[in-house]
Amino acid sequence: MYRATVSLLLLLLSTTSHVAFSVTDGLLPNGDFEHGPKPGQMKGPVVTAKNAIPNWEISGYVEYIKSGQKQGDMLLVVPDGAFAVRLGNQASIKQKINVTKNSFYSITFNVARTCAQEEKLNVSVSPNSEPNDWGILPMQTMYSSKGWDSYAWGFQADASEVEITIHHPGVEEDPACGPLIDSVALKFLSNPKRTRGNLLKNGNFEEGPYMFPNTDWGVLIPPNIEDDHSPLPGWMIESLKAVKYVDFDHFSVPKGERAIELMAGKESALAQIVKTIPGKTYELTFNVGDANNSCEGSMAIEAYAGKDKIEVPYQSKGTGGSSVPDSSSMPCQHAQGLCS
Repeated sequence: MYRATVSLLLLLLSTTSHVAFSVTDGLLPNGDFEHGPKPGQMKGPVVTAKNAIPNWEISGYVEYIKSGQKQGDMLLVVPDGAFAVRLGNQASIKQKINVTKNSFYSITFNVARTCAQEEKLNVSVSPNSEPNDWGILPMQTMYSSKGWDSYAWGFQADASEVEITIHHPGVEEDPACGPLIDSVALKFLSNPKRTRGNLLKNGNFEEGPYMFPNTDWGVLIPPNIEDDHSPLPGWMIESLKAVKYVDFDHFSVPKGERAIELMAGKESALAQIVKTIPGKTYELTFNVGDANNSCEGSMAIEAYAGKDKIEVPYQSKGTGGSSVPDSSSMPCQHAQGLCS
């Protein structure tokens, strides 16, 4: 018997010169937008010069927002620091950074919706040898009760200097309508190796996108249809909805520092392809539980290996419990020697 052990948390299946900077793991230069335009570079909240926000180049209708600023009856709150930017009609922000060519990275940023239900963001990196390698992230659903979500988006660097762009493609009657952006960060992603004891890459989810230490809502990882370079190394988000990457500091994690929450019922799913020997038996082991976020009720997860399936019920009290399924050994006899 070959043993593949995976520790999971599965939930709820019910300036004027544009200079490139080197970034390790953390905020981009002025990634929190705390350094803003000079008074002469603004008309009200609207930024009027493309290089007015230090380290960034802007285009379109961009507003520089101070936390507590009002929009009609809405109070705009910034999650970390005092300032953010709002991307109105056809607006974008971009910044050049130095990276290691052919390496994988993930971008993490905080976003809040302010007007339309159909708001979305286009995230891209150039140069890019894959012409369609950009992500449209829908903002119809906000998953955090705080009104802000963190999103991650992965990419492979095709040059030693790349330009990251976040663009709002919307055209609304009110040109200011668009999402708020705050705290843009970058993280280098290593390529986890399989071990003798575990055939799964990154089976404990310890390698993943950057997480802001001052936020407590986790990071949303979009599905493959929106980002085919997963910011969760080794895994594919094979679903219609995003999954949530959570940490031990703010959630209940049964083992290690990181876990995944499947928060959209059957519309959330993870997958990984593993080379196996046809006819041999493999054991899939995982933890299932709740993240200690007051979500109570009857839950279940389904796990598949080749043509085999197991359904694991879990009764959540919303206090952070977890368990290992009693029956988790499934034979994989895929004709081509692959299990997914």
